[in-house]
Amino acid sequence: MSQPNQDSRRQYVNFTFYRMDPAWRRLPARERDQGKHDFCGVVEDYSKTMTILPYSLVGIRGDCDFMLWRIGYELDPLQEMSARLLATSLGHYLTVPYSYLSMTKASIYLVGHVHDGQADSRGRIEPGKHRYLFVYPFVKTREWYRLTESTRQGIMKEHIALGHKFPRVKLNTTYSFGLDDQEFVLAFESDYPEDFLDLVMVLRETEASRYTLRDTPIFTCIHRPLDEVLGLLGG
Repeated sequence: MSQPNQDSRRQYVNFTFYRMDPAWRRLPARERDQGKHDFCGVVEDYSKTMTILPYSLVGIRGDCDFMLWRIGYELDPLQEMSARLLATSLGHYLTVPYSYLSMTKASIYLVGHVHDGQADSRGRIEPGKHRYLFVYPFVKTREWYRLTESTRQGIMKEHIALGHKFPRVKLNTTYSFGLDDQEFVLAFESDYPEDFLDLVMVLRETEASRYTLRDTPIFTCIHRPLDEVLGLLGG
């Protein structure tokens, strides 16, 4: 049996948020520099086989300092990479307050709705072209799944139409059913945080919002090269 090509395979998606122990900043500069070098080396090794995007949250949230958005076609390398990162001298001072696992899947609600910036209809995402990323887990109520398919499609038609009014915000929807605690992980990319704020306010007024059980925590992340991300940790 032939193997599916890269364009047709679904992707594993992981958002891992790290927090640095303040004790790391009291280490000698040489030790901190070596730790950052080793950490970057592991990321570089795995960047050959998966997409890895670093983001800083320093000064934005108090419970995490940076995040790695990883996208690949196999699950095991995500675990292997995480183990190697934690084994570095920098990794010895890291904790993981949040980590979300999901997969891509073509949405049934996007049929007939195509616009610039929309996620690939085959369920593949190509991220990293925008400065800011807004990430949150998402869970719908059980009542939502008891609605008929046509009713849900009608409600989502309004939801999607409002989203199209904010073309400078790109939505990446990934699915966690059975893989993690949440049902979806939503990741919005934009160069204009004000557009995302206005979009969320508008969506709160939709019929679909009545069926939201949980959509927190919400993370505002700034895309930077990994050496800059680590440099902002204070070392």
